[in-house]
Amino acid sequence: QVQLVESGGGLVQAGGSLRLSCAASGRAFSSYAMGWVRQAPGKEREFVAGISRDGGGVYYADSVKGRFTVSRDNAKNTAYLQMNSLKPEDTAAYYCAAAVASTFVVPRNPLNYNSWGQGTQVTVSS
Repeated sequence: QVQLVESGGGLVQAGGSLRLSCAASGRAFSSYAMGWVRQAPGKEREFVAGISRDGGGVYYADSVKGRFTVSRDNAKNTAYLQMNSLKPEDTAAYYCAAAVASTFVVPRNPLNYNSWGQGTQVTVSS
């Protein structure tokens, strides 16, 4: 099991950047794939990015591809989401999550993730 705490959200103007962090505690952080999910009022939950256990496999939703970068530092038990060229439609609460997975796999279904952080708010103004 793993416990997750997100940080790094805030208010930024369109075109700006933020880096979200997800600090993990518990057993064997490197045994989990990590994902980022966002939720905005009135919109469907969206799986935006994920990274495999060793960092060799990544996934991005089409809506963020080319703008967001997911990474992890297993020595620090931390996952990251670098968000560049932010748009107002990126405004949402962002959650990190951990999933048991094979070494090179990035699960894309939130049902595969059984540990979740508390969320951090990202607001992009126009």
